[in-house]
Amino acid sequence: MDHEITDQKDEKPARVLRELASLFFRLGVTSFGGPAAHIAMMEEDVVKRRQWLTHEHFLDLLGATNIIPGPNSTEMAIHVGYVKGGWKGLIVAGVSFLLPAVAISLLIAHFYVVYGSLPEVGRFMWGIRSGIIAVILAAVYRLGKPIVVKKFSLVIGIAVFILNLFRVGEITLLIGAGCIGLLWGSRSKWTSVPLPMLLSIFLPVGITAIGIRDAATVSDIPTITSLGLFFLKIGSILYGSGYVLVAFLQGGLVDTHHWLSQSQLLDAIAVGQFTPGPVLSTSTFIGYVILGVPGAMISTACIFFPSFVFVLIIGQFIPKMRKSALSAGFLDGVNAASLGLMLAVCVVLGRSTLSGPATWLIFIASAIAIVRWNLHAGWIVGGAAVLGWVFSLFGLIS
Repeated sequence: MDHEITDQKDEKPARVLRELASLFFRLGVTSFGGPAAHIAMMEEDVVKRRQWLTHEHFLDLLGATNIIPGPNSTEMAIHVGYVKGGWKGLIVAGVSFLLPAVAISLLIAHFYVVYGSLPEVGRFMWGIRSGIIAVILAAVYRLGKPIVVKKFSLVIGIAVFILNLFRVGEITLLIGAGCIGLLWGSRSKWTSVPLPMLLSIFLPVGITAIGIRDAATVSDIPTITSLGLFFLKIGSILYGSGYVLVAFLQGGLVDTHHWLSQSQLLDAIAVGQFTPGPVLSTSTFIGYVILGVPGAMISTACIFFPSFVFVLIIGQFIPKMRKSALSAGFLDGVNAASLGLMLAVCVVLGRSTLSGPATWLIFIASAIAIVRWNLHAGWIVGGAAVLGWVFSLFGLIS
């Protein structure tokens, strides 16, 4: 099957780049709710509305994204940009998606340093979190249609969903599902192992992590170089959710380097939670607090730079992997696991967010709007935010 629906050769490069910039900048502004929500919004635009990719190709990109370090949603934007516009599209899509979060984090950091406090946004966040659960579930449903017809993939997805709820790590589940899929898909064909293609995923990770693991000096006095190397290391080896990032920041910035206080770190994490885009934009806030604008710029550039490199390296191999029995089985396993993880995210978010009649009402209203009127995810997020604000004014959400 041909992965791509659109014929890119017939599209003018300048037009493609403008479309990528417009789409991913808008997604960067409206993408609240974490990686699963971001990916759900991308699927709606890239697959459902614009038909740039098939569901299968989108899932292949998502599977590849899940087995390399870095922020999943950012890497998905970079992947789509690479598919549509080559290396130029890769840069345009990635930067456009990151720019809103970085700009907002920088602005908040400035006021934080000047006034020593954060703006009040909690009234909106309860509504956004409730609505975003419906957005993620809709994406899981759309992406899961070609998966559920395969009994093996369905079993893998359900197993990953259950195991993740019991706190089995994401990377363990993804790699495990990929290996099981590889063995299952090639059970009758044990020749022509595409080893170079599989190594292309893991080799850059190992080389980068080993090369910079001891580069950042342990010092109480931060410099542009040491700050940059610290975030370059995180961007090169970070797997898992935003909570894993918190562990890295706590251990490095507070406990080891003493560049931030505990309260400053908590405030930085809060900024990452209520700003749109990837949570790794927290690095912008932290860099500004430590070394001003230069610190913000170097921290942001270094934590996201590895993602661009990894996607550029493996992007060219993904279509070839789908054509190979062994690597196609690996992708099938990872794709099923990815959907299982997204579903588990919905359960975790629901436990902490849907805590009363008002939040359940926002969730149900969002789901109805998606199913009945096919509203865009951006409208769902905006409407949910307004409802959260209104309910909080009447004391229905606290």
